[in-house]
Amino acid sequence: MRQEGMTAIGRGLRFLESTQLTNGCWSTADHPSVTALALFAGAGDPERRWAASPVRERGYRFLLSCVQTNGGIYVRDLANYNTSISLMALLSADEAAFRAPIEAARDFIVRSQISPDAGGGVYAGGIGYAGKDGSLHADMNNTLVALEALHFSRQAIVRDTGKPADDLDWKAAVAFLERCQNLPAVNRQPWVSSDPANIGGFVYDPESSKAGSVTNANGKVALRSYGSISYAGLLSYIYADLKADDPRVRAVAEWLGKHASFEENPGMGQQGYYYYLHLMVKALTAAGMDELTDAKGHRVAWRPEVLRRLLELQKGDGSWLNASGRWWESDPNLVTAYALITLETLVRRE
Repeated sequence: MRQEGMTAIGRGLRFLESTQLTNGCWSTADHPSVTALALFAGAGDPERRWAASPVRERGYRFLLSCVQTNGGIYVRDLANYNTSISLMALLSADEAAFRAPIEAARDFIVRSQISPDAGGGVYAGGIGYAGKDGSLHADMNNTLVALEALHFSRQAIVRDTGKPADDLDWKAAVAFLERCQNLPAVNRQPWVSSDPANIGGFVYDPESSKAGSVTNANGKVALRSYGSISYAGLLSYIYADLKADDPRVRAVAEWLGKHASFEENPGMGQQGYYYYLHLMVKALTAAGMDELTDAKGHRVAWRPEVLRRLLELQKGDGSWLNASGRWWESDPNLVTAYALITLETLVRRE
């Protein structure tokens, strides 16, 4: 199915070419992350159709216009999220001219980590939406995109300069991840579940789950694990250099296998479905896992299933769209970028 995937990528890129605004952004100038994801999708095209395209030039010109004096890449809010996604787009361009904004953005993200000494409590070590503004709230989604940007930018800086990059407190980051995992062996918070339906998976932050909670017969309230954020947990552990045989990694991998779905985001239905597929493919590829083991012990080859699903869901104009609009998935530019990045990761392994 590789050729069908390549054809779908071409159609998706043509859709994005048709929806870029005159100032170079996609969807809105307020959130450069959407533009950054589109540029990242363009850079990942195996046929490099945007390599010399004015679409690419306009997009990066807009992205650089969002660089702030503090090194962040954002316009008005969601500073860390926008900066982290934008940093990945700048890295994907592989342009020497982008070195300065890459290093400044990296430093901004490092400074955004909630210090264990800052009174952050259960949020210590994590990173939230706002960046370095005094906020002491962090979550798995923002921490993931920050860890991803730091992981790849560190590799680029070491490669290009031969010098180590200023870095995160990775030990504190791992401790934050543990406080979001439904795993009694490492997480002692009262909401942690020992129910097989939840154990090993992840929740949104150390105090809440987007999938809600369940109360058992004894009145204990347990937070429910769910799919997309559990893949965020697996990928975050990988970026933090935990190995496949680490009990924390094994636990989340087992939960993901037992709850494997290609039709929905487990625990969330269609909410965040394309982000779920996007994280599934990135995480399992990074983990070197060619198969999942489902609840019945069957081994499932996940790549053809995800590819089949994305080919089925592509619209006539080349886009993808989620009827459930939560987490911006009513925006075809955002969802098409997710789908393209997912497809590109798949076809590179075919």
